[in-house]
Amino acid sequence: MAVEVKTKETNEIETEQLATGCEAIAEAIRLADVDVMAAYPIRPYDGVMQAAAKLIANGKMDVEYIVADGEHSQFEIVKHACAVGARVFVGSSGVGWFYAFEAIAVTAGLRLPVVAICGNRALDDPGAFGTEHNDSLAVRDLGWLLPWAETAQEALDLALMAWRVAEDKRVSLPVAIGLDGAFLTHSQHIVKIPTQAAVDRFLPKFDLGDRLLHPDNPITIAPQVDQDWLMEIRRQNDAAMRNALGVIREAHADFKRIFGRGGESPFLDEYMTDDAEVVVIGQGTLSLPMKVAIRRLRKERGLKIGLVRLKWFRPFPTEEVVKSLRRFKAVGVIDRDYSFGSPYYGGVLYNEIRSALYSQEKRPVIVGFIAGLGGREIEQPMATEIFEKTMAAGKGDLAAGDTCHWIGVRE
Repeated sequence: MAVEVKTKETNEIETEQLATGCEAIAEAIRLADVDVMAAYPIRPYDGVMQAAAKLIANGKMDVEYIVADGEHSQFEIVKHACAVGARVFVGSSGVGWFYAFEAIAVTAGLRLPVVAICGNRALDDPGAFGTEHNDSLAVRDLGWLLPWAETAQEALDLALMAWRVAEDKRVSLPVAIGLDGAFLTHSQHIVKIPTQAAVDRFLPKFDLGDRLLHPDNPITIAPQVDQDWLMEIRRQNDAAMRNALGVIREAHADFKRIFGRGGESPFLDEYMTDDAEVVVIGQGTLSLPMKVAIRRLRKERGLKIGLVRLKWFRPFPTEEVVKSLRRFKAVGVIDRDYSFGSPYYGGVLYNEIRSALYSQEKRPVIVGFIAGLGGREIEQPMATEIFEKTMAAGKGDLAAGDTCHWIGVRE
C-alpha cells in the first residue's frame, strides 16, 4: 500500500510518495492515461494490479480494467485492444509469463506497442518465487524491447519512457520492463510523481496511423505470408529494433529536460568508475549490494573498483557498452539468470558482453558470475568474492573468459 508521506509541488512538476516498484508502475499507468489493462494476478507482479484497482476505486484513474481467465487471455486482450488504437498495459511473472508465450510472440511479430512489466521470478519447478531474469530474457530474440529498473523511481520513469518509445512509429514494438521480484516489486522507496501536465508534455497521444484496425480503414492483420514475404517482414522488424536505439536517446533527452532525471546515458549507469581499474556489470537491483561493496572495499582496502549497470538489454547498446568497458583491465559480468549448455556455461548477459567486445583490439579480461538465483541475497562476502576474482583475473592469476563462477553455492 502506498503511503503518502509528503505532498508538495517541486518546481510545479512533481510530488513525493512512498511507493513500491509495483505501486510506482500503477502511478505511471494513471499518468499515461492508459485505455485498457488486463489482469491475471501472479506474484510478484500482482502488486501492480492491486495498486491500479485501488486507484480506480478511489476515483483517481479511469481505465478499462479487464480480469482475464489466465495469462494467455491477458496478453490477447491487450494485443487486440492495441490494434484498435487503445493505449494498453499488461504484466506477468515467471511461469505465467510463459503461459502467455504464444500471444507474447505474435504481439512482437505484429509490431503492436504493448507495454508490460515482468515481475522477475524463478521458473518452476522446483518452486521458487524469488528473482531470476530467465523469464524476461526468454523473449530476447522475439522483438520485445527489454529495459530493467533499479529502483521504484526508475520503474515509473521507464514506464513513461516505454510508452513513448514503443508507440513511436519508427519503432512500434512492445516493451517489457523488468522488475526484480520482491527486491523491487515489494520494497518501498521515495518516488517523485510527476504532474499530469508534465507527463502530457513528454508523452503524446497514441496514434497507430494507417495501421489502425477500424471499419473505416480496412486492413489485414496477421495474414498468411509464408516464404513469400516473411523474410521482408523480419527485416522490417529488425529495422524497427535498430531504430529504437535512436528513439530511446531522443526520449531520454526529452525526459531529462522535463523531469531532470535519467542520468548521463539512457543505456548505462556508471558508479565510481572514473578511476576504476576493475568493474562489474549487471542488471536490476543487484547493483545495490554491489555499490555497498564498492564503497566498503574502496575505504577498507583502497581498491579501484566500480559498477556499470545495463539499463536496456534490448536493443543491446553495443556501441555504449564497448566504449565503456574497454577502458577497464577486467570486467566481471554478473548474471541473475543461467543459460544451460551455452558457450562456456555462462549466463545470458555474460555471452552478450563477450560477443560485443570480441572484435575489439583493446578489450578487458572478462569473468562470468552466476549469483542471486531464486532470489538469493547477494551478501557482502559474495560481493567481495566477485571483485577479488575479477581483480585476480585482471592480473592473470585466475582463469577468465572460458570460466564462469557460481557464487554462494553450498557444496
